[in-house]
Amino acid sequence: MTEMEQAWAALGGDPVLPRRISTVVRDGVLDSRLPVRELARACVGVCALAAAELGARRAGRTEVPRVRVDDGAVGTAFVSERHLLVDGRSPVTFAPLSRFWRTADGWVRTHANYPHHRERLLSALGVRAADVAAVESALVERSSWEVEEAVYAAGGLAVALRTAEQWAAHEQARALAARPLVEHERLDTAPARVLAPIDDGPLSPAAGIRVLDLTRVIAGPVATRTLALLGADVLRVDPPGMPEILDQHADTGFGKRSTALDLARTADRRAFEELLSAADVVLTGYRPGALDRFGLSADALVARRSGLVVAELSAWGAYGPWAGRRGFDSLVQVATGIAAIEGAKERPGALPAQALDHGTGYLLAAAVLRALTEQSEQGYGRVVRLSLARTAAWLTGGIERAPGEGEALGGPEAWLAERDSRLGRLRYALPPVSFEGGPGDWARPPGVWAADEARWGRVTGSPET
Repeated sequence: MTEMEQAWAALGGDPVLPRRISTVVRDGVLDSRLPVRELARACVGVCALAAAELGARRAGRTEVPRVRVDDGAVGTAFVSERHLLVDGRSPVTFAPLSRFWRTADGWVRTHANYPHHRERLLSALGVRAADVAAVESALVERSSWEVEEAVYAAGGLAVALRTAEQWAAHEQARALAARPLVEHERLDTAPARVLAPIDDGPLSPAAGIRVLDLTRVIAGPVATRTLALLGADVLRVDPPGMPEILDQHADTGFGKRSTALDLARTADRRAFEELLSAADVVLTGYRPGALDRFGLSADALVARRSGLVVAELSAWGAYGPWAGRRGFDSLVQVATGIAAIEGAKERPGALPAQALDHGTGYLLAAAVLRALTEQSEQGYGRVVRLSLARTAAWLTGGIERAPGEGEALGGPEAWLAERDSRLGRLRYALPPVSFEGGPGDWARPPGVWAADEARWGRVTGSPET
């Protein structure tokens, strides 16, 4: 079974449909020791196929449109944050304290891009100033395992470097191994959803679908950015005291609107419930259980909105001893053995892209699209669950590198575009999801973080530029 067929089977799709996918293979895309190119191609391919399948159903077609996956477009999109320019300025991707550090017995990687994570890291290490030399001095005499636990206990983010064998023996890895790449669960007995028909062209498979985006950073926003491309009305909701990193928001905010709500405030909670009452899909990207106190578990959401599709994304999975831990792509690479595999001369390495984030994001969008397709036949409220660590397990143990040579890659210009926005003049990576009759770009650029009203539909005074 090819990686494309594996991913499509994990989504519960008709095994015949991957024959509708054609691939433009290109040399030099996402080169690494692990089969990153194949993972990226499969994640984008099945996302496009899920979109084409839903589009055909809503347009009354008997045949699913053909899908084309170009390695050049995929490779460019998987490093979209590196191609982004805002008024000619390149983005800042990692803060100085987000990096590998030597310890007394090995290596540890920290993540401190957000101010609260940086402060917790420094507190755990007993360092007063955000100074690289001071952190190096604090770490070099401690074991990596001690640092991992101390920083975690302080609410920060640090992970000790593990080999693939060490991770396989870890209880969290064993918990993940018992779970599928994409988890599916039915939550209520809602009747089949009748989706409004759409015009036969251009196809916007998610037109009219209302999506509440409760995700942050990359994987979840990539998923909702993709749903917005396909016509969904996507509203991102963040807590007001936790602004997204500006460049990250610019990269993943295409096609969406953004608002801020404090769910501890009565008025904001009322506004959220009004949004939920008309939502079709809710995506969450916080630690499992972190939103339960607000009544935002999958069961609680479906109880209030029958027939809802809930998509849950996490770093480490919803089960096992690390289920409640914070995590990011870079840290999952370190824990699962990927950084050890990609390293050289005893120094850890990294994948050529944040492929766990991007790959899981496209799989998440595909899972939502397939859930909507299945709902139109069978009904039921549904939850789908994915995690970066489970995607990592697929990369390290479930995908083989495809043989043969492809076309020359060339530069990324063919897969980049420019447009004006309220953030400035943007250069950005075009979407890699491509099928016959489908959209080639987003209908609107990203706007200012949290600047839109908490309501569905286009906001007056927020022109598309």
